[in-house]
Amino acid sequence: MLEALEQLGASARAELAAAGDPASLDAWKSAYIGPKGKVKAALGNMKNVPAGDRPAYGARVNALSRELEAAFGERQAALGVKAGASASSGPALDATEPGVMFTSGPGRQHILTRVRDELVEVFARMGFAVAEGPELEDDEHNFVKLNIPPSHPAREPIDNFYVDDPATTPRPRMLRSQTSTVQVRTMERAVAAGGGELRSPIRIIAPGRVYRPDAVDATHSFMFHQIEGLYIDQQVSMAELKTTLIQFARAYFGPKAEVRLRPSFFPFTEPSAEVDMKVRLRPDLPERWMELGGCGLVHPRVLEMCGIDPARWTGFAFGFGIERLAMGKYGIPDIRMLFENDLRFLKQI
Repeated sequence: MLEALEQLGASARAELAAAGDPASLDAWKSAYIGPKGKVKAALGNMKNVPAGDRPAYGARVNALSRELEAAFGERQAALGVKAGASASSGPALDATEPGVMFTSGPGRQHILTRVRDELVEVFARMGFAVAEGPELEDDEHNFVKLNIPPSHPAREPIDNFYVDDPATTPRPRMLRSQTSTVQVRTMERAVAAGGGELRSPIRIIAPGRVYRPDAVDATHSFMFHQIEGLYIDQQVSMAELKTTLIQFARAYFGPKAEVRLRPSFFPFTEPSAEVDMKVRLRPDLPERWMELGGCGLVHPRVLEMCGIDPARWTGFAFGFGIERLAMGKYGIPDIRMLFENDLRFLKQI
């Protein structure tokens, strides 16, 4: 696996050296260090690496990512391409240009607000209360107490919006990259209220904004919304998790909604699974499986770090992208349509 990484690095450097204009630089970035690039794909192979070799493999992927980022910046400078510019960059906005006045009739809730309220209402009928937490988080709640070790690739600055330098700050602050931080804070509050131990079950959902420096395309954005669920009780099983997800899908999307779970890996759940649902994004397109999020039984280590005895308590957690749910229910083919504020689109939904 390490030899494959070295070959990937050599290939990337050779193609970067051959890139001679902004368009080819954009293509190279997407192919290698973008959110769907080959370095990300190599990180996804972590589950296929023997457990004893994973630290070395993860460290090499991180190092390769940093090396290629630096090489990309150097190549931009050599070609005179301004950092952040791309072949598709349009003209600069003229802030002095007068605005256009128009009337659009009575207002209405934005589609994302409406979907969030619909989701909260469905889960409320299933007994889940709403919990909230800060969007400006710290490393401990965003990573440490979710069983994500310091060497994990998910903690790299390239994949997060850090407010403090993680290389020099012991507990750096950041814009949260997942609403799982609310789960951690909810468990901490429950333990504190119980005088140092959990005394009653927890059943909450946590809707909110999260931030990741992803390149914007039809299915990704640097700011998006998640809704996460957490259920802690005694003898909670995967069967209860699957039943909850199926009942949610049928309540929200209709009685014929098809859902499947695929085995996966997350540091904060064990076992873990990806949740897919069959959707039709346009009337002229066939149905296809679309990934909604992840789920699994809460890792015993996460319970321990939140002060909960894993020998007595177990639980499940799940997390969905609200934009993905909106796209699946209303047949929206491009996530960017949700943020462009085009009244022609907003009036249709």
